[in-house]
Amino acid sequence: MNKGTRTLVQALVASIIPAVAWAGPVNVNTADASALAKELDGIGPAKAQAIVEYRQKNGPFRSPEDLLKVDGIGQRVLDMNRGNIQVGGAAPPAAKKAAAPQKPAGSR
Repeated sequence: MNKGTRTLVQALVASIIPAVAWAGPVNVNTADASALAKELDGIGPAKAQAIVEYRQKNGPFRSPEDLLKVDGIGQRVLDMNRGNIQVGGAAPPAAKKAAAPQKPAGSR
């Protein structure tokens, strides 16, 4: 491989690496611990599991700032990930409506 081709290949590889390392959007209300650890910077398996456990115990996160309530998640981690955190798509357990009682057959 000549020097020009080698330089071109190195430039292409260098331009791909940031795209591979880029973390990105994850819904903290629906993602499992594995996805959270993979997609969020500064979040390993233990912190990801803590996020899932907090969500199961306390209901969905309403804003990215709610992650600060999870033990081990600080302002720095939140700031690093703010653009990649999504919180929509999950209704609080109390907000889910119970099925309306059905009328007995034959009644109007």
